[in-house]
Amino acid sequence: MKITSVESFILHVPVTGGGIADSTHNISHWGVVGAAIQVEGGLTGYGFTGTHAYLPGDQLITRCIDTCLAPLLLGQDARDITRLWQTIARNPALQWIGRAGISTLAHAAVDVALWDLKAKDAGQPLWKLLGGQVREKVRAYNTDIGWLSIADDALVAGAKSAVQQGFTGIKVKVGSTVERDLRRLTAVRHAIGPDITLAIDGNGKWDLATCQRFCAGAQGLDILWFEEPLWYDDVKGHAQLARSSSIPVALGEQLYTTDAFAEFFAQQAIHWVQPDVTRMAGLTEVLRVCDMANAFRLPVAPHAGDMSQVHVHLSYAHAACAVLEYIPWIQHCFTDPALVVDGYFRLPQLPGAGTTPTVDALARYRQPVA
Repeated sequence: MKITSVESFILHVPVTGGGIADSTHNISHWGVVGAAIQVEGGLTGYGFTGTHAYLPGDQLITRCIDTCLAPLLLGQDARDITRLWQTIARNPALQWIGRAGISTLAHAAVDVALWDLKAKDAGQPLWKLLGGQVREKVRAYNTDIGWLSIADDALVAGAKSAVQQGFTGIKVKVGSTVERDLRRLTAVRHAIGPDITLAIDGNGKWDLATCQRFCAGAQGLDILWFEEPLWYDDVKGHAQLARSSSIPVALGEQLYTTDAFAEFFAQQAIHWVQPDVTRMAGLTEVLRVCDMANAFRLPVAPHAGDMSQVHVHLSYAHAACAVLEYIPWIQHCFTDPALVVDGYFRLPQLPGAGTTPTVDALARYRQPVA
């Protein structure tokens, strides 16, 4: 399994309806910025990170892969994932230029590619390589019907449609005004009834006072969690909110390290743990967070199941994982896509991590690598 080449790539894939918005972002495409790692004999593993398809930024990630990480990997044994993770994550030169952001996103693509290679070499889907199936089904909750840019009547119609398709959970974006968001959530809860889980996501927009006022108004809506209510790094604020409201706090997609999660755990500022393999230097680091969450008896809801592909495997294999997000923008781009059937993610069957792009996706969506 000697590594012979590391090549980066960029795909820009259109999102639902040509564009969506939450409280802080407006995007028309999702960026799949990745690495293809080949070993002797020709076997290739694929991994990627996720971006808002900002080409100059995506090219900074690919440049990091090609110029900083590839030299550390060439000639190495691809099966030595933990050692290679340590080689990159604790490299003095790389630590000097950044322990989060571009360097971590690039590391994520490489680490996932190595796990994909290892599973392919074993002839197993990744969930089996991780220890096997620990649950019969992985429940999906639908976020793609809940964007803040969706009009009120369309939001309610989309929520009803999701339930009719078999989803037992939905998530609605908040972060406009307290009054508008409460009105929308009340209409959605009335439309879907009491048996469907309803989560909300603020994408870090509001301050503590606004969050507390909103939570007081949302008390009767049976909210499963309030995701990213405050600025992502505000541990103290999340801890204060967690103490002042009965609505559970969820976060994690904007945290890059185990240390960042550990501080939220220590301050009792989190109830639902949401790591992302495309942000956290790959599956190797996310597994540590899942183990830590399990030790604290906290449930894990990995961020965006089908936008990483790997999270489906993780959710079937790790005891802490409880539910998984459905946003189907890029699932058609892979040979073993993360599909939802009757409200549950299908158990992957092909060897690997499900991260191998189709020939069509590479032809249709590929962007230049600087």
